[in-house]
Amino acid sequence: MLGIDIFRIVINIPIVLIALTVHEFAHGWVSSKLGDPTPERDGRLTLNPFAHLDLAGTILMILTGFGWAKPVMVDPRYYKNQKKGMAITAAAGPLANLLMAIIGMIVYYSVVIIKEKFQINMDFSTLLMFVYVFIYTNLCFMVFNIIPIPPLDGSKVLGLLLPNRVYYTMLQYERYSMILIMVLSLTGVFGGIIGSGVNLIISLIDKPLLFLAGLIL
Repeated sequence: MLGIDIFRIVINIPIVLIALTVHEFAHGWVSSKLGDPTPERDGRLTLNPFAHLDLAGTILMILTGFGWAKPVMVDPRYYKNQKKGMAITAAAGPLANLLMAIIGMIVYYSVVIIKEKFQINMDFSTLLMFVYVFIYTNLCFMVFNIIPIPPLDGSKVLGLLLPNRVYYTMLQYERYSMILIMVLSLTGVFGGIIGSGVNLIISLIDKPLLFLAGLIL
């Protein structure tokens, strides 16, 4: 049992680094495209994980599945429409995780189909395990971050539908919402929400991607 736990931790390290890094890079890249120089000034327009990682948050993510990266600082004053710009910038992170999960699923199905089609006797179980965890981790990141509780990305996307007074009042309480997020995470409430969300997404994209991989290969 100990060996399995160590193995999972070992494969979680690169997966978490990739998922967190691309997520934060996407925020910074989109904000910069909307005219905000802040991410570039802060050195966040890079895929170097050390520019994005919070040490404590990363360790917790690897060991427990709950953690955080160093937030990308943006300045919405540079956006033509502040609420819309914030929503687009916020959505970029979860969408980047979704894209990585889709790429992972394509790789997974491609390996399975090629192995069966050409009757390859090699054992791909370790590779498939890595890709599976990569897919699941990125989908967990996506679902968690679209939950509409400040400071999660979903709250800023939700802001498009809220009156300005309600939206900006909600943002003022971001620091206190983190306590709620930690409580819900540690009590397992988020686990059920995230698990259901991941299963829903997989059910929507699983068959189309499998069909597409079958056509190509």
